[in-house]
Amino acid sequence: CGGTLKGLNGTIESPGFPYGYPNGANCTWVIIAEERNRIQIVFQSFALEEEYDYLSLYDGHPHPANFRTRLTGFHLPPPVTSTKSVFSLRLTSDFAVSAHGFKVYYEELQSSSCGNPGVPPKGILYGARFDVGDKIRYSCVTGYILDGHPQLTCIANSVNTASWDFPVPICRAEDACGGTMRGSSGIISSPNFPSEYHNNADCTWTIVAEPGDTISLIFTDFQMEEKYDYLEVEGSEPSTIWLSGMNIPPPVISNKNWLRLHFVTDSNHRYRGFSTHYQVKKAIDFKSRGFKLFPGKDNSNKFSILNEGGIKQASNLCPDPGEPENGKRIGSDFSLGATVQFSCDEDYVLQGSKSITCQRIAEVFAAWSDHRPVCKVKTCGSNLQGPGGTFTSPNFPFQYDSNAQCVWVITAINTNKVIQINFEEFDLEIGYDTLTIGDGGEVGDPKTVLQVLTGSFVPDLIVSMSSQMWLHLQTDESVGSIGFKVNYKEIEKESCGDPGTPLYGIREGDGFSNRDVLRFECQFGFELIGEKSITCQENNQWSANIPICIFPCLSNFTAPMGTVLSPDYPEGYGNNLNCIWTIISDPGSRIHLSFNDFDLESQFDFLAVKDGDSPDSPIIGTFTGAEVPSHLTSNGHILRLEFQADHSMSGRGFNITYNTFGHNECPDPGVPINARRFGDNFQLGSSISVICEEGFIKTQGTETITCMLMDGKVMWSGPIPKCGAPCGGHFSSPSGVILSPGWPGYYKDSLNCEWVIEAEPGHSIKITFERFQTELNYDVLEVHDGPNLLSPLLGSYNGTQVPQFLFSSSNFIYLLFTTDNSRSNNGFKIHYESVTVNTYSCLDPGIPVHGRRYGHDFSIGSTVSFSCDPGYRLSHEEPLLCEKNHWWSHPLPTCDALCGGDVRGPSGTILSPGYPDLYPNSLNCTWTVDVTHGKG
Repeated sequence: CGGTLKGLNGTIESPGFPYGYPNGANCTWVIIAEERNRIQIVFQSFALEEEYDYLSLYDGHPHPANFRTRLTGFHLPPPVTSTKSVFSLRLTSDFAVSAHGFKVYYEELQSSSCGNPGVPPKGILYGARFDVGDKIRYSCVTGYILDGHPQLTCIANSVNTASWDFPVPICRAEDACGGTMRGSSGIISSPNFPSEYHNNADCTWTIVAEPGDTISLIFTDFQMEEKYDYLEVEGSEPSTIWLSGMNIPPPVISNKNWLRLHFVTDSNHRYRGFSTHYQVKKAIDFKSRGFKLFPGKDNSNKFSILNEGGIKQASNLCPDPGEPENGKRIGSDFSLGATVQFSCDEDYVLQGSKSITCQRIAEVFAAWSDHRPVCKVKTCGSNLQGPGGTFTSPNFPFQYDSNAQCVWVITAINTNKVIQINFEEFDLEIGYDTLTIGDGGEVGDPKTVLQVLTGSFVPDLIVSMSSQMWLHLQTDESVGSIGFKVNYKEIEKESCGDPGTPLYGIREGDGFSNRDVLRFECQFGFELIGEKSITCQENNQWSANIPICIFPCLSNFTAPMGTVLSPDYPEGYGNNLNCIWTIISDPGSRIHLSFNDFDLESQFDFLAVKDGDSPDSPIIGTFTGAEVPSHLTSNGHILRLEFQADHSMSGRGFNITYNTFGHNECPDPGVPINARRFGDNFQLGSSISVICEEGFIKTQGTETITCMLMDGKVMWSGPIPKCGAPCGGHFSSPSGVILSPGWPGYYKDSLNCEWVIEAEPGHSIKITFERFQTELNYDVLEVHDGPNLLSPLLGSYNGTQVPQFLFSSSNFIYLLFTTDNSRSNNGFKIHYESVTVNTYSCLDPGIPVHGRRYGHDFSIGSTVSFSCDPGYRLSHEEPLLCEKNHWWSHPLPTCDALCGGDVRGPSGTILSPGYPDLYPNSLNCTWTVDVTHGKG
């Protein structure tokens, strides 16, 4: 049941195949290919209990971010090809009924191979070679018609991988709806249009153009039963668009030279259906035909996607765009070239374009240049009071709204004080969206304006002259950014506020009043960028931002010990770097390098260490990637470090300490992270030993090293040991600690770690979460009540929401930690201990995060109940009963912020799902608030 598979090819079978898989299965297979290769799986047999048992496929490691599709039932699925070098399958079955299972053949594909695309039902494939340049053909059995392109060619694309130039065609019955469309333009309509379509329809149309061409769809009519009848469009961006309901969809533009339309209806309710005009475009500039596309941030032109569609017929008229609710439209001319404008009622703000134009689309059709805007209630901005606090732009840290008009007014409680603000984050669309900051008086009065900010560069501090300050955010109709987060507080009058001290810097002076001066310098080895002194001016603003201290990219070091940092460490070095550092010690001595941290873009950014001061000096080592190198020692008294970074991407950088030593002693090996060192004598013949702290294991070297003479040189007998948190293991001691790999730093990407904790028979295992923080929704820790992945799931945790502790019902607990291929976090620290079950009671069940427990009696027959803080709801309402087997009748409930629901009572709190962590993607939550009758 599951496992990690490598090799050019192989076979995966469900447990028990072909005689039936077990109930309660939870099996995961991870296939790993060589880097830059891909994986193709071909199903040879497939039968799972429909809707209850399923096989999930992941394009990468088995994480939600990599989820591709879920398979169930008794139809043989088509082949699937990964986009990465890792592909995963997870079989999940319920508690009853099973089928014979599945058998899969997998094969590693070179970047020059497209892989077997499969054969459609009732189809025939001609050709058995699937590399770049190879061609294959399809036909259908008698009684079926081929829709799509009959010939596919394997071509190389821009990312150095191969793909087929057209989708696999389909074979439809001769009397079935659908077809293959060719030519420069045409019309596709649902069956019987404009009369009602049939129930249980399943139609597929494929529009085929020449390589390099694109295809546009302009919908002229659209009426379907919401959610149950739909039109699926493939071949655009996103790759699949799902359309349903009564609104005319926006135009669809292909990103390939084909589009496929799949129309499906259920067994009841019928409507007019749809009609769409398609137009094939030769490789031309879309914008010359009136299309508007989102540009990159560096584009000074501002466009929005063309997204209000449709005309009633091929003519020079656009459809009536209507009027926004709580607003009005100005203009009733809908002919080609005409423009209509929109405005909103008082207390509403316009979201969208203020005006739209009827434009020519696809040569003979016309459509509006944008959606009709909407009028939203002004909800941003507020009145704030001291002595201090924080506020953010709407939706922070996600994109703020377009056409926003937000005003914040901050008033000091003590009228003899002034307001100071500083920005934790600031990013507005430069030149188009602005934050105006004023000093008391009337909001918007140009005489009181202190600053007008846009882009991402802001002053360290802004201070008012009076006891009041206002901020006005104004955004335009398109393309926002993350916005800002502001801290404010009251300070004394005639003061500019404490601007702080630069990182790696030293400040001289502690006065922040008008005319006071602060002076700055940097720690040894760092270079000061900015003003060496700043003055508090009469307008309560510093004359300049505080300087920064950077580590120079070119420098010589002559001190007996010191530090070498990559530029901007640890925030990440820049691109296109070529840095050289030379360490020079006294003649007759040598130099020792200790790598404290190391993280470079693998294979593209390098650090080379040379034994001498010349570019041609011998290379001691060249390093890249995220593995921390071992210590290095020079043969002479000079070392040269050369750091090169390419034009894109970067890592955290590196932190290296150096020290010099004589010929009759060994260099100070340092104290390893996560360890204790015993011994401080580094003379010839002396020894030191290292012991790892709890939860860590030795990952390099031996416990003891000795300073000895080897090949005529005085050196340690080996590298000083390193201690790291292991990725998995089997633990059987009465108590211990389990740490995420990399602890106390961030864990790595693409992990798949398994731990088994085993206690003595008759004992239970208690695990306590001391720290837990993983990437929400993507990096997951599963805890199973038993020795393996098939054991019952106690809980699956990500983000920061974990119980205080968990107990096993047997003497085993299994933990599985999986991470995706991007972003990481601090991880977790978990304590475990073997416990005995009291003959007359259950173990303490704990208290839910954001919840309360009622009851402290844990004896057999007693119950405890729970409630949640405002805005949260229990995952289950049942009280916990301590049963005769010494286990609680239900698991400890959790307090969750739910996606929608009915909210009652005179007051309350509504939280977004996942709060206070990030909410998940693809939400659609509705809350209904019902207060006392007759009140608002």
